[in-house]
Amino acid sequence: MTAGLLLTRPEADSRRFAAMLPEFRAVISPVLRIEPVAHDAARLRAARGLVFTSAHAVASAGPGRGRLALCVGGRTAQVAREAGFETREGNGFADSLFPLIESAETPLIHPHGRYLARELPVEGMVVYDQIAQPLNEDARALLAGEAPVLLPLFSPRSARLLAGYMTDCRAELWIAAISPAVAQAWQGPSGRQIIAETPIAGAMISAIRLMAGMEQS
Repeated sequence: MTAGLLLTRPEADSRRFAAMLPEFRAVISPVLRIEPVAHDAARLRAARGLVFTSAHAVASAGPGRGRLALCVGGRTAQVAREAGFETREGNGFADSLFPLIESAETPLIHPHGRYLARELPVEGMVVYDQIAQPLNEDARALLAGEAPVLLPLFSPRSARLLAGYMTDCRAELWIAAISPAVAQAWQGPSGRQIIAETPIAGAMISAIRLMAGMEQS
């Protein structure tokens, strides 16, 4: 029985991820809606250096104009480069930003969402909210079916939200977590579970394919 794929990141992120796994039937049901909030936009646009832990924060800082941007990983760095920033990137984990911050030659500001997974030793500024959304009808139908459902998890908060939505889940869940912290946050059912080797999309793709290829226990 072919497993379904439930993608719960914001729409654009989920569509990009689904295109990397064309062998699975994907259902997209974002559980977080990204919404800008009022902030000191002029101060961000004037900042000489930024720290980005999410691509969602890049637009809030205005045109890069060659300014320094320390980025948590490759996808965020790509978005920052496209906005005109000079980027230095970590390995996907927030810890990898610490040496970059220590060696930066300019003051830094960290624009981020209202819910922050990890505090950094720089000034922070909330520039967007991550508003919880219920699962849509297609997602609920997928979870009520007999086929296994592959569920990638990308953040502790989304893992906690999704676990709360699984009370009526009939399908066997195959959980792919992007990090140990995200795996720990998952308190829902799981028939199989795997953690990506590194917190990047490519490693998540490999983890999902590996888990889907496992023999039934």
